[in-house]
Amino acid sequence: MRHRKKFNHLGRKSAHRKAMLANMACSLITHKRIKTTLAKAKALKLYVEPLLTKTKNDTTHSRRVVFGYLQDKVVLSELFREIAPKIASRPGGYTRILKIGARLGDAAEMCYIELVDYNESMSTETKSATKTKSRRRRGGKKKATETTKTKENNVNPAE
Repeated sequence: MRHRKKFNHLGRKSAHRKAMLANMACSLITHKRIKTTLAKAKALKLYVEPLLTKTKNDTTHSRRVVFGYLQDKVVLSELFREIAPKIASRPGGYTRILKIGARLGDAAEMCYIELVDYNESMSTETKSATKTKSRRRRGGKKKATETTKTKENNVNPAE
């Protein structure tokens, strides 16, 4: 029965699932982007985002708590030294899932999961798109009235 089922068990026993998620979290932190199935990516997102929140305050206790999940000193030092300062101002949503289609062998839905602050192409595209395009409608009407006033002002002094 599925009563009170809170998360995807991914067809694994709890020890295997915890080890797999820890390994995937270490790979995500090391490489900043990994390719996996959609179900695993959603489970990894629930697993890694609270850990990234814990890295915001660099205390001995938070380091020990995160080490209890990841069990890798190199990844832990990279997480607290490089990633934590970049995500310090972000209030959440540290990872992004990008769907890429179905896998050929078994038609499993595949995706990329990545750290948001480390994808430079996505951040520059969104910045340039917001600068060039405005979605306000009233700005166009105000501009039209200003140009007609300036034309009228230019015509009157010439006469």
